[in-house]
Amino acid sequence: MFRTFLYHVPQNFVASFRGYNLLFHLLAAVLTYVLVVSGIDWTFFEATRSPSLRFLIMGAGIGGFFIPVIVPVALYLLGEVKGRGDLMHKAGALAEAGVIAWLISSAYKAFTGRIQPEFLTNISSLDITREFHFGFLQNGIFWGWPSSHTAVAVAMSVALVLLFPRNSAVRYGALLYALFIALGASIGFHWLSDVVAGAIIGTLVGVVVAKNFHDRVAATPSRF
Repeated sequence: MFRTFLYHVPQNFVASFRGYNLLFHLLAAVLTYVLVVSGIDWTFFEATRSPSLRFLIMGAGIGGFFIPVIVPVALYLLGEVKGRGDLMHKAGALAEAGVIAWLISSAYKAFTGRIQPEFLTNISSLDITREFHFGFLQNGIFWGWPSSHTAVAVAMSVALVLLFPRNSAVRYGALLYALFIALGASIGFHWLSDVVAGAIIGTLVGVVVAKNFHDRVAATPSRF
């Protein structure tokens, strides 16, 4: 399983940049430009400054970090206990989606160097939404464009929905989780456009990973 995981992560990472999939990356960049230049980013930021929303910010920060680890591990252990190899393989695919989304978003962050909003200090009246420092590691990989919290949450949620298409509980739970993380990130430690871009990239990754999984099942059903 570990060797399979190491093989499919690079394969799906490359596939996320192949052919028409590049249009998703272009869309993320274009929508970011529109949201920044139009002033929507800053308007949304100013409209969502409220101490009463801090529980959403903290919940998204913590949930966006731990849930992507807990869910694949729990699914794998469930498959092992029940003797269901299909669940174990789906757990691997789910982990792939999270890792790839994190790698892609972190790579973009490393080169875009976007300045994050100040969400736990006094808010300045200065619009800094256009502050990008292009180069390499100008602002690390923990902040900036796109939102890795959102990219990972959406990638894993989309993958879950496509891996368990007949399970309504999984479908609604995954979508609600992705929305919660996106909302918390957009009113806290990211600009709205960071979250929109993260959601687009996450959707792409989730679809790519799920398609690759289903193709593998179709090619060698006995293994699953």
